Amino acid sequence: MTSRASLQAHVRAKVGRLDIDVDIEAEGTLVVVGPNGAGKSTLLSLLLGVLPAERGRIEVAGTVLLDTSKSIDVPVEHRRLGYVPQDYALFPHMTVRQNIEFALSSAPSRVDRRAQSSRIEAILAELKIDHLRDRRPETLSGGEKQRVALARALSVRPRALLLDEPLAALDIYARREVRAFLARYLDEIGLPTLVVTHDAADARALGHSMVVLEAGRITQSGTWEELEERPASPFVEELVRAPTS
Repeated sequence: MTSRASLQAHVRAKVGRLDIDVDIEAEGTLVVVGPNGAGKSTLLSLLLGVLPAERGRIEVAGTVLLDTSKSIDVPVEHRRLGYVPQDYALFPHMTVRQNIEFALSSAPSRVDRRAQSSRIEAILAELKIDHLRDRRPETLSGGEKQRVALARALSVRPRALLLDEPLAALDIYARREVRAFLARYLDEIGLPTLVVTHDAADARALGHSMVVLEAGRITQSGTWEELEERPASPFVEELVRAPTS
């Protein structure tokens, strides 16, 4: 397993009626759980830079992406954060290879065609989807789409990964298989990773640690076992009692 970089975020922002106030520091995979409307997806948008933060600081792998006290606000395209949305957002008119190629060609640090092709083939092979390179998204299973979206996010060599409900679009059988793969793969690559989910089984399997977000505030943090032992809110109590098989 590779050595781990860290993700640190201290963010305060008002978005509509939601007042986000979070303080996160983690290595490896951090899972953010919370009920609908808690601010989980909003937090991802703040980290990505697509929503402005009222005040705060974000540092990933030693690089400061936001520090409102010093007027630092790195643009979205230069933050180098790999993002996998809930619906995967693959371009339907492009092949698997073209989807990944588009991400590379849109990145600020361009690479020549030979290096780009080599990187694409390497990530396809690493995720065991090289046989899908010429297929279009409509012909792929849910698990295959998830791997393609992950390959696209990783192709730009991000500082960190942000995954928004990465297993929600899968049926129960595919979910178990992809959950096991994702847990193992995230552990191997050693990138700071933030996973947003509301599912107890996904949270328990994917996270080295977790934070509970309710109404824009962190109400509890720790390992799954620590949440089980002393749930700090009715939501956490319901979460840890939910089936996790």
